[in-house]
Amino acid sequence: MADLEVFRAETRAWLEANCPAEMRTPMRSEKDACWGGRHFEYASPAQKQWLDVMASRGWTVPDWPREYGGGGLSPAETKILKEEMAALGCRPPLTSFGISMLGPALLKYGNEEQKKRFLTEIARGEIRWCQGYSEPGAGSDLAGLQTKAEDKGDHFLVNGQKVWTSYADQADWIFCLVRTSTESKHGGISFLLFDMESPGVSTKPILLISGNSPFCETFFDDVKVPKNQLVGDENKGWDVAKYLLGHEREMISGIGLGGEREALGKAVGPIEDPLLRAEIAAFDVDALAFAAMSERFIDQLKAGEAHPAMPSIMKYAGTELNKRRHELIMAAGGSDTLEWDSERSKGGKSARDWLRTKANSIEGGTSEVQLGIVAKHILRLPGA
Repeated sequence: MADLEVFRAETRAWLEANCPAEMRTPMRSEKDACWGGRHFEYASPAQKQWLDVMASRGWTVPDWPREYGGGGLSPAETKILKEEMAALGCRPPLTSFGISMLGPALLKYGNEEQKKRFLTEIARGEIRWCQGYSEPGAGSDLAGLQTKAEDKGDHFLVNGQKVWTSYADQADWIFCLVRTSTESKHGGISFLLFDMESPGVSTKPILLISGNSPFCETFFDDVKVPKNQLVGDENKGWDVAKYLLGHEREMISGIGLGGEREALGKAVGPIEDPLLRAEIAAFDVDALAFAAMSERFIDQLKAGEAHPAMPSIMKYAGTELNKRRHELIMAAGGSDTLEWDSERSKGGKSARDWLRTKANSIEGGTSEVQLGIVAKHILRLPGA
């Protein structure tokens, strides 16, 4: 315990000395996030400085092993770092699907060459990833995917289409599920990594009702993928996919607090309607309970003690909580929140954010699918 208190004091002092003042202000939108990668345009020198200083210490991924660019911190030390960053108001130095989704899968299933190459690039913010899972005919039934990878000796030849590929038009590489055999639905899937600048890869943005969208259609036309970019065994990619989905749902569940540090009641200000005040107060209580549950879940997950279906509980609860948050923001703002393009409404931020939450219950597995998983694997209810 004494060692942890020393670590806390040293961490606090280091953050105070190294986190630029500009990086201690709340993010105004997801545009303030630092994604890294070879095409990313940094918002300011301070943003790049913060990424570099944290990456040099391994603190973009504090609990990853040092040999892969991480900080080598224990779970208790990682928690202290997060607490001290929150207390100082530090922004995350790096937002990355490589950290939240691919990294854990590579740590478990990747070979040593893949770990040393890709994990260190992820940790330093040098590579930005997108996820090639859903297809036009394979969403909730992901194992029905048809994107095909033919064995051509020293490489695979990939043909097919993915949809809802977040930030595909800005990503450097993709982690992609492909069909390498038709003998078994789940057993014929493989997990490939490849460069988005490979010949034959193209993307097309998808516009959402909110007017903002990170989503794309992604097309593969005779894309050559070297065999050494296969993660795990051929035709065993479903195991990797399921493991990664658990971490994706953990990530999505984190939006349950709306990415905000302050209580909703404080954010919306004084409310005259007593019934609405009560609803907002009830939400803040539920948000605090969710935050405590999230912390416990993450501790269990890292200790290998979490139930395999727990990510589904967290994903469902978090996304429903986020939808509720933005519905209350709209109610509290009244007709002013319906403004769409005005400067006063910051380009219709409240309305656009509210509309965007509707996708939360679809992406990463629909709420119906999550409830089905909980019913089957936790409640042990009989099948329909």
